[in-house]
Amino acid sequence: MKFIHTADWHLGKLVHGIYMTEQQREVLYQFVQLVEDEQPDAVVIAGDLYDRSVPPTEAVELLDEILYKINVELKIPVIAISGNHDSAERLSFGTSWYKQSRLYLKGKLTNDLTPIEVEGVHFHLIPYADPGIVRQLLQDDSIHSHHNAMQALVGEIEKNMDTSLPQVFVGHAFVLGGKTSDSERTLSVGGSGCVGSELFDPFHYTALGHLHSPDAIKHARVKYSGSLLKYSFSEAKQRKAVSIVEIDSKGNISIEEKTLTPKQDMREIEGFMEELLDPHFFNDQKTDDFLKVTLHDEGALIDPINKLRQVYPNVLHLEKKVEQYDLRRKENYSTVKDERKTELELFQQFYNEMTTSDFSEEKKQMMINVIEKAKREAEKK
Repeated sequence: MKFIHTADWHLGKLVHGIYMTEQQREVLYQFVQLVEDEQPDAVVIAGDLYDRSVPPTEAVELLDEILYKINVELKIPVIAISGNHDSAERLSFGTSWYKQSRLYLKGKLTNDLTPIEVEGVHFHLIPYADPGIVRQLLQDDSIHSHHNAMQALVGEIEKNMDTSLPQVFVGHAFVLGGKTSDSERTLSVGGSGCVGSELFDPFHYTALGHLHSPDAIKHARVKYSGSLLKYSFSEAKQRKAVSIVEIDSKGNISIEEKTLTPKQDMREIEGFMEELLDPHFFNDQKTDDFLKVTLHDEGALIDPINKLRQVYPNVLHLEKKVEQYDLRRKENYSTVKDERKTELELFQQFYNEMTTSDFSEEKKQMMINVIEKAKREAEKK
């Protein structure tokens, strides 16, 4: 059988003050066309359909429209779970009658771990849940991390697993070693939010959501589809795709990726203001993309963002390279406690950490005078 694996639609996403709904609509129309062309036996959505627990009306209407096109008009079964951005309770509404049209949407984690069978393949739906919820659900006080919780859930699934059929796990988790981006919400502090990929060994394929790159991990049978669009500039160099998975009766799989192309990309450009506003440069650019601009100019500039927006209307973030260099040096600054340094050496270190300017001989002599004066004043007291 063949299914399409996607995740992390984040409908209703707000990026630098701009709702991405129209960009999401464009890409989802492409997705519907892909479903129509491929005619899969199912579409799998591994969580984070929405970007927040109470999504905007436009996002709800868009999800309703897309699921109707796939499930009702194209008559393709849809298998979906909630992610950490979704409201499990809201997504659970209507699931009992959705099943009549083969829309299998599991919002809340329950004791019923019965798989969904489609064309001789078992799909195990495990929506995102905090370890505390799993601990209470399974009455297991040993569960204190996401790894513990997933281990316990997979153990429960294995008790009744029909090993004569191919098994697919659908989940929303942070697999240890995965590459993150700025637009993914942290599941927990420290490493307790991670799960080991070995937990999914009982399954022939694991369809995951949460990490936004299809290259987040390298594993033959455990895979992230990646997000629908780029949702932060940390994703600017990521590719976006959906996975078309074919699985035979013995559980052998093959994966093909298809790319969805938004009207407006999210990317970064940099250079001097004069260069960026030169027609020889911007005539080769797609100027309506969502942009992060890094300027190389030093010193003050008069209203640079509005000047740039006359050419690049969707500049979302502007920064200066020198300022970012200074910021990184400030973030790395730490006080020296154990080293025996003179007051002048300590000040020079501080000065170098806080600015890119040279600590000239003139500045050095000035500080020597200040330090000596301060010492003399201290001795008088």
